[in-house]
Amino acid sequence: MNNYTSVKEFILLGLPHTEGLENMIFVLFLAFYLLALLGNLLILATILASSSLHTPMYFFLGNLSVFDIFFPSVNSPKMMASLAGRSRTISYQGCASQVFFYHTLGGTECFLYTVMAYDRFVAICHPMRYTVIMSHRVCTSLTVCTWLGGCVHGSVLAFLIFRLPYCGPNEVDSFFCDIPAVLSLACADTSLAQMVSFTNIGVVALVCFLLILTSYTRIVLSILKIRSSEGRRRAFSTCSAHLTSILLFYGPVILVYLRPASSPWLDSVVQVLNNVITPSLNPLIYSLRNKDVKVALRKMVTWI
Repeated sequence: MNNYTSVKEFILLGLPHTEGLENMIFVLFLAFYLLALLGNLLILATILASSSLHTPMYFFLGNLSVFDIFFPSVNSPKMMASLAGRSRTISYQGCASQVFFYHTLGGTECFLYTVMAYDRFVAICHPMRYTVIMSHRVCTSLTVCTWLGGCVHGSVLAFLIFRLPYCGPNEVDSFFCDIPAVLSLACADTSLAQMVSFTNIGVVALVCFLLILTSYTRIVLSILKIRSSEGRRRAFSTCSAHLTSILLFYGPVILVYLRPASSPWLDSVVQVLNNVITPSLNPLIYSLRNKDVKVALRKMVTWI
């Protein structure tokens, strides 16, 4: 961070074209935020409490639940405070923190989905060696690497953006601090920062996507070799929830960061989906489409 930065705080302009709808949007976002917190806490508690779910697949799902608790908490509280009529200002350090944690957790999610795809690949393509390949040590190592990788990713981007001088104006055309909105306020040449951030996010997303695509290509080929239709259906069902979450993750990344022209209105809509709605949907996706989770949830609720 440069000492000559004159801007001490930023003003978050919020969601465009929502004048007069603040109370309704606040209630809606609060409902999704609470659903994300409670739903993911329930999934995490179920995985921890049920010995039948102490497998690599649910170990990674538990990590995804932790992520979906943290991720909406980066930006949602400040956004809801603004909608409730509180101050729209955010400190320079707070803005930098939002960029860091948002992209740290975004990178972590990207890596985590890749690891989960590899887990499904091993389970379906090498079922007899599954417990040996996906040992507790391997699962722990992969998880630590996903979180460390996300931290490095977020650190690089935050340093890159906030090493630039910000002399004013200080109005961020979004409901939270993110790279496209903040970079436009820098009073210096941002071409290098734009190129590196675009490349960084693009390379991480593309490499993870190609690894996921490779895993699922092998998975589909293996499933097609299964003779019984019931066996193929069960194999596909173990992957359907993960594939749905991947589509919900990669859609916003492509629309916001990997297209040449920026549209504040479209960016806001997509970021609302990514920040608020998707984390609340993951518990429903994994519980409604997963028999083991539903059985464990029912047992835990009955025990309570």
